[in-house]
Amino acid sequence: MNLTLEAVGLGDGPGAPLPAISAAASTRVPGVVAVETEGAPTLASLIAGGRMRPDTGRVLIDGVDDAARIRETFALVDTPTVAEPFADLMVRTVVQEDLALAGLRGNADSARDFLDTVGLAEHDETRLKNLPTEARVRLLSELAALRPGVKGLIITSPERHGGDTERWFRVVEDLSARGFTVLLVTGVAAALHVNQLLPALEEPTEQLPVDDGVDANPAV
Repeated sequence: MNLTLEAVGLGDGPGAPLPAISAAASTRVPGVVAVETEGAPTLASLIAGGRMRPDTGRVLIDGVDDAARIRETFALVDTPTVAEPFADLMVRTVVQEDLALAGLRGNADSARDFLDTVGLAEHDETRLKNLPTEARVRLLSELAALRPGVKGLIITSPERHGGDTERWFRVVEDLSARGFTVLLVTGVAAALHVNQLLPALEEPTEQLPVDDGVDANPAV
């Protein structure tokens, strides 16, 4: 599944709320959007997730302009003011609430099972604001992935919580490796670092002729 942002933006000129941005994310290859102006990460995430229409450009899913399908298949993860849990909540409370939203049993036992499965059992009683950034990205992404129909994740500004970029980006890479289409919306500095961590796409190798005993280039 591919998600493509083609020069999407809001407003125009130097003070535009969201200057035109382009990016592409596909299954197993995360995409990166670099934005810097105040409020731009949330706006970029809303547009990429089909929740807001841009003034310019378009967002495509598998080459088609279909905002409804994007909304059905992409979840917003930790998007400020939109999908950001209260900082003072305990991790187990966040898990119970999100399990219930996903149509699953949201009791204490289910929350403990979930945290154990994703390797965060020791953070059961940690307040969300004290969770290491890589653990926060893991927690909120895994919870979003439980929602029915979700095959893509738009992760917003994990760098705002501090921590080492390489460590939380490993979580993004893992989600991509598992088949999720992941778009990361982040600041310019973090995006530069992330782009250095992305593996270079392999160039297609030239197909060598099979030696079947027939001269492929007979002399004239």
